[in-house]
Amino acid sequence: MKLNIQLFAVPFRRTSKTKKRMRRTHLKKEVGAITTCPKCGAAIRPHRACQKCGYYKNEDVLHLNTEEKE
Repeated sequence: MKLNIQLFAVPFRRTSKTKKRMRRTHLKKEVGAITTCPKCGAAIRPHRACQKCGYYKNEDVLHLNTEEKE
């Protein structure tokens, strides 16, 4: 008589809260990088056009109408 039994690995001891939390210490969210716009000084993410003045790498790419340009 052949039995179809699958044996699974069972941990010898329970993992404590401290060990579990020590293992997960690097699994946390990080704050993204923030730079300042060289044109207007607003806080922006790197390699993106500024939402306030529309400039990216000293070029007007969004063509926003502001009171400064008029």
